Parts: sequence; C-alpha cells; structure tokens
Amino acid sequence: MNAQMNRVSVDIGGTFTDVVLEIAGERSSTKVLTTKRAPEEAVLEGVESLLAQKGLSFADLDLFLHGTTLATNAIIERRGANTALVTTDGFRDTIEIGSESRHDQYDIFIKKPQPLVGRKHRFVIGERVAADGSVLKALPEDQVAELGKTLKTAGIESVAISFIHAYANPAHELKVREVLSAALPDVTFSLSCEVCPEVREYERTSTTVANAYIRPIMAGYLGRLKTELAQRGLRAPLLLMTSGGGLTTVDQAAAFPIRLVESGPAGGAILASKIAGDCGLKEIVSFDMGGTTAKLCLIDNGTPLKSRSFEVDRTERFLRGSGLPVRIPVIEMVEIGAGGGSIAQVDSLGRLTVGPESASSEPGPACYNRGGNRPTVTDADLVLGRIDATNFAGGKVGLRRDLGEKALGDHVGSPLSLESVVAASAVAAIVEENMSNASRVHAAEHGKDLRKRAMIAFGGAAPMHAAQLARKLGLEKVIVPIGAGVGSAIGFLEAPLAYEIVRSRHSRLADVNEGAIHDLILQMHAEAISVVEPAANGRPVEMRTSAFLRYVGQGHELEVDLPLDTSVNIDPTKLRQRFEEHYSAVFGRFLENHAIEILTWAVTATANQPLHDTVKEVRPTSAKPKPSGWTDFVDFDGKSVKAPVYLRAELGSGHSIAGPAVITESETNTVVPAHFEVAVDRLGHLELTNTAIGVAAAAE
Repeated sequence: MNAQMNRVSVDIGGTFTDVVLEIAGERSSTKVLTTKRAPEEAVLEGVESLLAQKGLSFADLDLFLHGTTLATNAIIERRGANTALVTTDGFRDTIEIGSESRHDQYDIFIKKPQPLVGRKHRFVIGERVAADGSVLKALPEDQVAELGKTLKTAGIESVAISFIHAYANPAHELKVREVLSAALPDVTFSLSCEVCPEVREYERTSTTVANAYIRPIMAGYLGRLKTELAQRGLRAPLLLMTSGGGLTTVDQAAAFPIRLVESGPAGGAILASKIAGDCGLKEIVSFDMGGTTAKLCLIDNGTPLKSRSFEVDRTERFLRGSGLPVRIPVIEMVEIGAGGGSIAQVDSLGRLTVGPESASSEPGPACYNRGGNRPTVTDADLVLGRIDATNFAGGKVGLRRDLGEKALGDHVGSPLSLESVVAASAVAAIVEENMSNASRVHAAEHGKDLRKRAMIAFGGAAPMHAAQLARKLGLEKVIVPIGAGVGSAIGFLEAPLAYEIVRSRHSRLADVNEGAIHDLILQMHAEAISVVEPAANGRPVEMRTSAFLRYVGQGHELEVDLPLDTSVNIDPTKLRQRFEEHYSAVFGRFLENHAIEILTWAVTATANQPLHDTVKEVRPTSAKPKPSGWTDFVDFDGKSVKAPVYLRAELGSGHSIAGPAVITESETNTVVPAHFEVAVDRLGHLELTNTAIGVAAAAE
C-alpha cells in the first residue's frame, strides 16, 4: 500500500465530536464540543487543528471517513422533515396499527411508539399488486396527479411511498415518484422498493417513513459538509460509516440515511473486534460510553452480533417492541441513555434517576461553566476525583468542581438530605446499575454468559466506569485500548467498504425458479458493486450472497450463505443441506422431510481499506512508574482516599499499578479502584484485573 496514505475519521456524538488523523500509520486525535446548530463546524474545527499540528492541509488527505448520530437524534427529538406517506388503499394506518403485539401485555397504560407521520399526512392510492408481482389493480394516474396538488398545499418536504408487495413489483412506486416529482421538484422521495424491498409490510413501511423523515436533514448536512470540505481543498473520497459496520459513499448515505442510525456505535464495535484479535480474546463484551449514551455489544471470535432489524425511539428502554422498527443491516447492541451528560434528578416519588435526558454539548454539564445548572454523570465523576480537570478534552474545556458540587447539592443532595459527595456517589451507582441491568438483559436475550468474557472499554466516559461495571457483572478483565477516548473514530479506520442489497422473492425451495433467481442475483451483484467499486480505488471487491430460509409455517427465518458456482447459479440441494446444518446448530435438530421456503435474497459487496500495520509493541520497562499528582478519590465503596494520578503517556509495557489510582490522558481517564490492578501490555493497552475474582477462584 501507499506508505504516505493520509486518512482522517470523524465521529459526531451528542456531546463531543471526535477526530482522528492518521499519517502513514501514526495517529493523533482530538475532541471538540459538538455544535448542534451546525454540526459541520465542529468537524472542520477538529480536522483543521490536527492538520495544522502536522503542517498539512485538506488537500493532503487521501480519505475522509465520517460517522454520526445525527440521524438517530433527529428521529428521537422529532425534528425531521414535514413528511407524507403514500400507500395502498386500505393500508393507511399500518404504521400505527403495527404488528398488534404489546411489548408489555400486562400494562394497561402501555405507551406505543408514535408514528413519524400523523394520520392527516397519510394518503392512499387505489392500486394493488399481488405477492407474486402481478398487477391486481392498475395505478390510477389521475388520482396521483390530484395528490400532487394536495401535497403541495400541505407544504410537504419529503414523501415516503410504500405500496403493498412493491418488493415484488416496484412499477407503481416508480411511476408515482415520476408523476409527483414533476409537480413537486423540491420534495425528496423515499420508495420502499429501494429503501427496504422485503416482506413484512409494517417494518418495510416504517423503515421507508423513517428514511423519508430524516432524508432532507441528512442530505442537507452532508451537502454542506461536502461543500465546505471542497472549498478547503479536499479532493479525497468522503465515506460514511453505516449501522452494519461498513463504509459507503456520501451519495448513498444522503439517499438512504436510515442506514446511518447506529453509525458511530458500529465503529466502536469494529474497534473492539480488532482489539480482541490483537489480544487473543475470543469472547468479549464491548462497552462504549460517551457523552450521551452507553452501548454494549457481544463479540465472538472477532465478529459482532449482527441483525437485520433495529428499533429507534423506544418508549421503554429495555423492552423490545416499544420502538419504531427499521429493517437495515445493523450490528446488534444495547444502547441506553447513560452517558457523561446524562442528567440526574429526583422524581416525584423521591427516587434518584439518571438519564436518558442529556445536557449534551449545549449547555453541557454544570461543571463545564457554559450555562448548565443541572447535575450530570460528568459532574459526579469530577466530584468523586475520577477526572483530571486540567487535562479534560486536552485542556479545551476547563472544569469547575464548585459548579458541579452546587448542581449536585441543589438537585440531588438537598431533596434527599445528602452531602454533595454522597450525592455524586449515588449518581454514579445508579448509572452503573442501569448499565449492568441492560447488559444482563441483552446477554440473556442472546443466550450468552457474560462472566466468561473480557470487557473492552472505550469512549470518553467508559474507562471511568468500566471497572465497577465489570465487578457488577462478574468479569475478571477489562482492557482500555490506546486511543480509547476516541474509540469509535478509530474504528472507522478499521472498517471495510461495504454495501448490502436485499430482495424478497418468496417461494418454496423445491419450486424455486433457478433462472429467475440467477438473473436477480446477477442484478444485485451489479448494483452492490456499482456502489463499492468506485470508492475501492482498484482494490478487489469480494461478494457474499445469502438467502433467508425457514420451514413452511414458521414466522422467522435463518440466514444461510449461498453455495454458488462461478456463474452464480444456485444449487437447491446444497442450499437445503446448509440450511439444515445451520438449523441444527441453532436449535439442536432439523425437521426431516419438512418443506422449506425462501423469503429473501441478499448480496454484500466488500472491499477492505488499505490499512497500515498499527499493531506496534511499546517499549518495555522495569522502572517503577511515578505519579504526576494526587487526587481526592472516592472509591466505589464510598471510602475517600488520596489516590495517585499517572499520565498514560509515561507508562510503558510491563508497568503494573495497584488500585486505587487514576490514569489520565487527554481524551479520557481510567479509574483503577481498590481490588483491581492495571498493567500495560505489549501493545500499550491498559489491562485491568479484578483481583477479588482471582482470590475467590483460587479459594475454590
């Protein structure tokens, strides 16, 4: 590869925007406060500061990588475009009826997720296509033309079109867009046959509506960013991180922004997978805690759990079915409103709660001295001695302990008759318990045992809470990698270029039309390659083809890699064999002589980035590390001690420190409580060991 490859990656979070610059394998990083009004301002500020340190300009970059939570936040905060839904007559209320399931069947006051499009902006057309794609009722074009006038009068900015069975025959959706776009040239259109061409009308329509809802905002932001970068001399490709763990082009991201809903967290999972491989760990749980949320992901043998469904804007944090469903490729993780900016308050019943409301970057935690006066997790961490106030965010944000103490005293201590330090301990305990509960539920849902796993912790706040979370979950080892404070942005540098195409074509395996499927797969291959190949810059593109199968009568399917020859012809006999093997691995047996049906076909094109060898061993040393200072540290058991503070940059391979201690760097702080030891491994990662578990195991 080119030894002079220069890359930058940017991750926009709710509180901080993280930037990592890689010059010929050497990385530097920074954190700047996110500018919510115009997110591109923080991006440009961070990149310009790092380039200036190296004496470089935007023209010297070979690749610009980007991930963001803007799409998710727009849905959660309900600040998307004025959107309309056009659907088949009789299906106007599909997105409100949902699947008719209840996420809590015993709660008579259950709160269902509110649709992104109200009923007055949901319109129907008298057309109908059958499940096999045949036209049952022709499209009335005069009705469509009349609808155009209605949408214009209503000031609609974005239109979602989702007809029944459009995945099998998209002709009607395409025609409606053609007619309406002529009458509404400034309106964006999202078609279910392009956004989510799969069976299950509720999920398909919900995904299409969500894409339409955020498309003008995301397209506008990406357009502004692209223009600003070009004006500053950037000629390199701009690629976006997707929820599935791959990178895609800015044009695809602008057209299908729903694929970006878990953009930033996906980068963190990619980083954790890489670190696990470097450290020889087979089963891990990644813990990513930033300013607004905490994310946990289970990773086995270097591969994160993945899914084709996801929920946004849940009304109940831990309950499936309480959010808006979207059908996209996504890395499976649990995400809760527990970040450094999560606000602590005492509710009407006198209970202390933390999150999901966040102070974000504006006004920020009280200790930021930017106008915020409500206590947050960051305020608690500062009062507990877990944060180096002078080096926070590289010294860009000066922290005021007195303001944090006042906010904790006013809003938590006073209502509960607690001193500020005790109130801070209570806030930390609540947020750690919330995260441990979410971890247990997530692991149980996937049949995983957390206790056998190591934890990899990253994000600005995670290393401060990782040891206590590990203690609650019974984990023995925690790894805090190099660059942990900007972990997701580093993960973007490890991610491949990738794009997935799916098409639903329902048939029994015994009756599958091999010729038609051959043509379909060839078409899907060409479409996926057309997205990846231009950005691959000559690097080889690998193809993966799979099918989603189930036994007739079942409600859910399993994904099976497709055995194809060089002409992409399918072999039904081999496909049955693979499905039965996979089914047996999951359920312990397969159903002999039972009919199998295929619902969906999928094709993924992938091209790896030209990566530098960033696995570098650090200098070993036998010299005893010296603290740079001391902090009034309140341990997790509530005891206050004078704890040493070490600069991570001065620690070398072989250094070992017994807790309590705090290890500080410009983007995060690692807390080593009592009964934990930390050692620097050969790669420079911090390895925390829960000595209490080791003692208990030895006693047994």
